[in-house]
Amino acid sequence: MYKRQVALELLSKHLKTRSMLKHSFSVEGAMIGYAKHFGEDVEKWGTCGLLHDIDFEEYPETHPRKGAELLTSLGYAPDFVEAILGHSDETGVPRQSKLAKVLYAVDELSGFIIAAALVRPTRFDGLEASSIKKKMKDKAFAKAVNREHLKAGAEDLGMDFTDHVTLVIQALQEKERVLNAEGNSLLE
Repeated sequence: MYKRQVALELLSKHLKTRSMLKHSFSVEGAMIGYAKHFGEDVEKWGTCGLLHDIDFEEYPETHPRKGAELLTSLGYAPDFVEAILGHSDETGVPRQSKLAKVLYAVDELSGFIIAAALVRPTRFDGLEASSIKKKMKDKAFAKAVNREHLKAGAEDLGMDFTDHVTLVIQALQEKERVLNAEGNSLLE
């Protein structure tokens, strides 16, 4: 059920822009990092990250509800679908499972970290949580990102914010290595 190739084929039918695909890859990477950290099902968690925004381009006004309907119709597990619904505050779906809490915690943070890496000459090399925390204080940088949301995600997981950011940075660095081997990148 949680095979990456199947998820990629499904994703390619619904997401067309390079930026959304890169975002999906980054959240996939962060979810894999957390699955390893918590000893959870890496394929399931990675697939959840990969598919969390499947409806974003086609149905932005009802995102993520349409995606949840699609994934339910395809037989994805209720906790998987609930996590996808819960990653958006607008749905009002409570984040009860660890899967749901992690998806919420890494979604915007992954994008913020990628944005920070893109403005560094060394990109991911040497990127640390302190750099991300400094960027968070710069209200002009990635101003659409809600800083309180980033902090709340870590708190909901019971994680120290610095440890949370460090884990996601490391997961994204690993995802970048994997993508580079495939001829792809989060940063290009």
